[in-house]
Amino acid sequence: MRTHPALLSVLLAPLLVSLSIAAQSPAASQSAVGTHVVFTFEHPQLQPARYSFTIAEDGRGRFVSQPGTTNVDDDIVATPIDRPVQLDAALTADLFHYARSHSYFATHCSNDHDKLAFTGNKTMSYTGPDGQGSCSFVWATDPALQRLSDQLGAVAFTIQIGQRLDVEVRHDRLGLDAELATLQDAVKDHRAGDLPNIADELQVIADDQDVMNRARKRAEVLLSSCESPQKPN
Repeated sequence: MRTHPALLSVLLAPLLVSLSIAAQSPAASQSAVGTHVVFTFEHPQLQPARYSFTIAEDGRGRFVSQPGTTNVDDDIVATPIDRPVQLDAALTADLFHYARSHSYFATHCSNDHDKLAFTGNKTMSYTGPDGQGSCSFVWATDPALQRLSDQLGAVAFTIQIGQRLDVEVRHDRLGLDAELATLQDAVKDHRAGDLPNIADELQVIADDQDVMNRARKRAEVLLSSCESPQKPN
């Protein structure tokens, strides 16, 4: 059966338009897909000895940690973590704004003063269709970059506490009160951040009738600070 030329052109028109748009807008096909910031922390004397965040521009990402050889008798601490995370919108915006306003981290960002204490090697990197770069430091020369590093360290602390809570609620409920007290102190001192990432773990404790009442109340107080927990997909 022969198709009439006029009918054929009508059938092909939508396809031709789509191809034309794709050809004229190569950036659209790349868009923000693949755009991310990676923060890596390494300290051989700490647990975990290494961890990293890979964060997309909507705040969604992944946290991965690797245990070191120190204190390996602590099974909870020495367990690797690989889980999705959702960063606070303000922290995410600050990360990407800083990257784009500072050559995508492709700068000398390390404070090389030899009297500064070693607090771990940190690396910030950016990858996207608009550029890429990275820099490494123990202490950053720019207070704004150091602050971003500290904030991500606080999120990492929260996730590690969440892992401990998950294990303890199943195997060591008596240890929950002390663990939650440590988390409360860390929140006050800004050493813990982005609590919505462990809202599920806190909710399990708050709902568990076999957990001592004081620990359950601590979990409820911490949950109250997670106004609208953002669950990563």
